Amino acid sequence: EIFEAADANADSKLDFEEFVQYLQDHEKKMKLAFNNLDKNSDGVIDASEVVAAVKSLGIHISESQANSILKSIDSDGSMTIDWDEWRDYFFLHPAKNINEIVRFWKRSTVVDIGESIAIPDEFTEEEKKSGDWWKRLVAAGIASAVARTCTAPLDRLKIMMQVHSLKTRKMSLNTGFKLMVKEGGIFSLWRGNGVNVFKIAPETSLKIGAYEQYKKSLSFDGAQIGVLQRFIAGSLAGATAQTCIYPIEVIKTRLAVGTTGEYSGVVDCARKLLKQEGIRTFFKGYVPNLLGIVPYAGIDLAVYEILKNYWLEHFSGNSVNPGILILLACSTVSHSCGQLASFPLNLVRTRMQAEAMEEQTVHMIQLMKEIYRKEGKRGFFRGITPNIIKVLPAVGVGCVAYELVKPLFGLT
Repeated sequence: EIFEAADANADSKLDFEEFVQYLQDHEKKMKLAFNNLDKNSDGVIDASEVVAAVKSLGIHISESQANSILKSIDSDGSMTIDWDEWRDYFFLHPAKNINEIVRFWKRSTVVDIGESIAIPDEFTEEEKKSGDWWKRLVAAGIASAVARTCTAPLDRLKIMMQVHSLKTRKMSLNTGFKLMVKEGGIFSLWRGNGVNVFKIAPETSLKIGAYEQYKKSLSFDGAQIGVLQRFIAGSLAGATAQTCIYPIEVIKTRLAVGTTGEYSGVVDCARKLLKQEGIRTFFKGYVPNLLGIVPYAGIDLAVYEILKNYWLEHFSGNSVNPGILILLACSTVSHSCGQLASFPLNLVRTRMQAEAMEEQTVHMIQLMKEIYRKEGKRGFFRGITPNIIKVLPAVGVGCVAYELVKPLFGLT
């Protein structure tokens, strides 16, 4: 990599003038990076400046973690880094290393579990130029489809428990599965999964594109945005994507709660809904769905940041690479907390999407009052058990599938 960077005329030969020019240009870049970190211009970089630099990349570390970074560069034991130490350490290290380290801890939610409306993944400039970004999206889409398909029976059971909670409170995991299999056979457990997989591509594309645009609007002079800006941009991107694909969400719910033979497929379901109930039916439950994005994305990101910082503070040692198991654990807990926070609105949304089956039309506040009057507070969490159970296998299957698919696209 160093040879290719220095070979200015790309003739696979390196003469003395090219080598000297490369060293001079590289030293200028290192000096600029050093000056950017040296905020008080005292000629040295201390722990507080390391904390501030990493924070600008969206990562929060403790002072002890900053001291560990300093130790790896500091050669005289002063716990500060002067220009000579900085130059000697980074002379043969590409500057992109710090971004690669940070990417270990950036929130990666390209692989979703069927209801993820949190912060999208971010792509480096190198990935955008090389075209790796679209390969990662395709690989993540395949992994997401596998994860959703593997947990589809739990997803359908959750919807059934949400919709029929006012009719019967006795539907448990066991009885729910038995009723679905008895009504439509074993394959009925995957009813509605096709449209759930189909919407991965448009939803992800819209979310990623909108997220990039909102990030640009929230940043100043091209500066890196922090956690708060990422949360705002992610929430707005989620709202934008959900608005565009919401009719598909309604169709998915109707297919999931429909009886065997009621709909022959996605197109037939859409045609019957349009003919029998009109265009407005495709946006029933839109308001609670939109309101649920903020608590989901906010709690999800906040819990992830807390767990990440706790691990960095107490268990990381001298390493900032947490490993797949730590990331998997953090993602599972944060997803679960996000779903708990937004589940009541999720239940109201699902009930409103399926309200035509009850032959009645109710508004959001009216429906919430009815649920509370008949079932109490617990009524807002009908179906939470299969929803929580599916998080760990969905995240795990998604991550494993993603790692297996990546080599097929030449990704490491």
